[in-house]
Amino acid sequence: MSTRRASVAAGLVITGVLLLIIAFTTWYTVDESEQAIVITFGQAGTPVTESGLHFKMPWPVQHVEKLSKETFSLQFGYKQDPNGELVSFDKETKMITGDEYIVLADLVVQWKITDPEKYLFNSQNPQEILHDATSASIRSVIGSSTIDSALTDGKAEIEAKTRELLTTLMTNYDIGISIQGVKLQDVELPNAEVRAAFTAVTDARETKSTKINEAEKYKNQRESEAIGERDAIKSRALGQKKARIEQAHGDVALFNDLHAEYAKSKAITRQRLIIETLEQVLPKAKIYIMNDDGETLKYLPLQQLENQTPPPAEQKTEGGGN
Repeated sequence: MSTRRASVAAGLVITGVLLLIIAFTTWYTVDESEQAIVITFGQAGTPVTESGLHFKMPWPVQHVEKLSKETFSLQFGYKQDPNGELVSFDKETKMITGDEYIVLADLVVQWKITDPEKYLFNSQNPQEILHDATSASIRSVIGSSTIDSALTDGKAEIEAKTRELLTTLMTNYDIGISIQGVKLQDVELPNAEVRAAFTAVTDARETKSTKINEAEKYKNQRESEAIGERDAIKSRALGQKKARIEQAHGDVALFNDLHAEYAKSKAITRQRLIIETLEQVLPKAKIYIMNDDGETLKYLPLQQLENQTPPPAEQKTEGGGN
């Protein structure tokens, strides 16, 4: 009798356990930031992305795997400890550039799970694969870049190439991960002495660029001044040319007029030209016209005659006179 009661009690316990399992494993909830996939005897079903209450077959027939839909951040080369301080991994970030310099480069990769089935079943540890692919991508890009590009104005290009290469690797690996972005955090030289030397080289390069710019500015200024002087000389020359041409035309017209007068009266015109020439050559000299034909008067003092003033006229007396 006791054995029968024990069997009944055991059956009731087993039944109760089964009912509890059925009661608690036939439904599940999906949050707005989650996505779920129902697995039936190891076979993955269609991903469930709608939030709320959902039902399924009880365990062990079906079970649910929930994955986040949010964007994850992979910190390559450093991590943040519980106290909020950054811990660097120099061995992981030490790389060689294309011109054989050593740099330390760390970055952040933004990624999401876009295919839950592939994320769960196509790899044993997809995040480790992503980490290794990130390391391979950044090393490949840094290895084909120069030290100047990596430390100065080439970071944007390095980020773009790293993202492109990492996206290609994730597509080839087919592990359900998509790359959202790649952001370089720090690219620096390994020690203070090397950094100081590189800084000195950079300063010298900037000084060289400044001197070249100043020289170009001075060159352009002098060229502008020379062009201005050339244009001014040309303008003066053109003005002088025009003036000389006009003067020549005037001289020709004057000569033609003189020639016409000379043709009419050669002797008078000749004497007038001689007198005018003497006045121009000897402006302060006194000119006398000489008469050497045997008469008493040898010369005519024209200027003295011109300077003499006429005597005043005699006044008539009232009432007349003799």
